[in-house]
Amino acid sequence: MARDIYAYRHVAVESRAVNGRVEIRPVPGQAFSPELAVQCSRRLADVQRYPLGSRFLLFAKLTDRLGGTPFLYAYHGDADVVMTPAEVTKFLGEFRRGRI
Repeated sequence: MARDIYAYRHVAVESRAVNGRVEIRPVPGQAFSPELAVQCSRRLADVQRYPLGSRFLLFAKLTDRLGGTPFLYAYHGDADVVMTPAEVTKFLGEFRRGRI
């Protein structure tokens, strides 16, 4: 089954330590809460590959499993797009200008 590209959007996420585990969460300043869980490739949470606090650009959609807790889902096979702090600032600025 093909992905519905209209349900997906670009989201800036970051790795952080939550309760002693490395988790991926949205960067503050977007339409999604920074506390929203993100299901994506485990490579992004590997601290040997990417240090804690690394930021990434994902193509994700908001979903839930049969009425469960909502979360962001990104396909695990997509390329890892690492963002610099300047790129994150630019991305968030473009997001704010594009809001209605």
